[in-house]
Amino acid sequence: MSSSAKPQACPTADIGGQAVLEGVMMKSPDAIAVAVRRENGDVVVKREEYVSPAKKHKWMGLPFIRGSVNMIQMLGMGMRVLSDSTNMLGLDSEEPTKFEKWLSRTFGKSIDKVVMGVAMVLAVALSMGLFVLLPNLIIKLFPAGGGNGALLLKNLCSGVLRILILVGYVYFAGRIPDMHRTFQYHGSEHKTVYCHEAGSPLTPSNAQAFSRLHPRCGTSFLFLTFFLSIIFYSVIDVLVLMVTGYNLGDHYLMRVLVRLLLLPCVAGFSYEVLKALAHHEGPLVRALRWPGLQLQRLTTQPPTDEMCQVAIISMMSALDGLPEGDETTEEGWVILRPATVDALTGVA
Repeated sequence: MSSSAKPQACPTADIGGQAVLEGVMMKSPDAIAVAVRRENGDVVVKREEYVSPAKKHKWMGLPFIRGSVNMIQMLGMGMRVLSDSTNMLGLDSEEPTKFEKWLSRTFGKSIDKVVMGVAMVLAVALSMGLFVLLPNLIIKLFPAGGGNGALLLKNLCSGVLRILILVGYVYFAGRIPDMHRTFQYHGSEHKTVYCHEAGSPLTPSNAQAFSRLHPRCGTSFLFLTFFLSIIFYSVIDVLVLMVTGYNLGDHYLMRVLVRLLLLPCVAGFSYEVLKALAHHEGPLVRALRWPGLQLQRLTTQPPTDEMCQVAIISMMSALDGLPEGDETTEEGWVILRPATVDALTGVA
């Protein structure tokens, strides 16, 4: 498969991942592995067992529910693995501030957990502000009243604004050098997943032959959620107007509240659509996948062979267990010297 080949539907056994600081997290059905490359060339690997929420509680695996569960889980997991990658790189050696120490004493948690919790709250608040509060302000530009047509126009405008904010946010984030490198690791994750799904030996040269655009990516999930929310909320607004006579298009705070309450429903529906598009093929499916894949041109960048090595080590560790390394730390992380990394990834 050439690097310009179009992404194809992936098999039913989903292996996913996430780019982290100078590395990649890979998640198999029963394990999570994080691999990062330090400045000296060593690759540090961490692995932990994973039990999906659906195995613990069957209802969490039901269609339209699993999407919301997955969204919440990936938010928490994403923050945690970012913290792990920082620790593995040795970037957390700075003395905690007095404020961080006060938070730790107040909440009775370690400083790392407190900082991660605060970061998650701030991330959620920023997301709500950018993608819920701000786009819905556009209804104030329209005159009050109006029927179904006015409601549809307001939802279309707020939905388009939400997508434009997303595209602009991702574009400018990619201008930051550190984020650009993270997007390169994101590309290495996709290429490695494709290589595994194709059954090819996991080597940098093989991985580089595949596309960096993957139909099951979180970027595509975000785009689908934003796009389908236009249709979903339009139907809800029209139904509310028809049944109760209450026009949500005239009431900003109530409109925002309804959007927040129904967000899990939109996420659940979007997740099912994403899964269907990822596991099927055909002209219509390819057309529906296309916008999300194009957005990935911003959230992924062509990786180096060394970045693909890190993604491959993470994939191998998630699937087969930690490799035998040159050293094991007190935390249970495996340290692989450059020569060992080359040998494991088939680099001569």
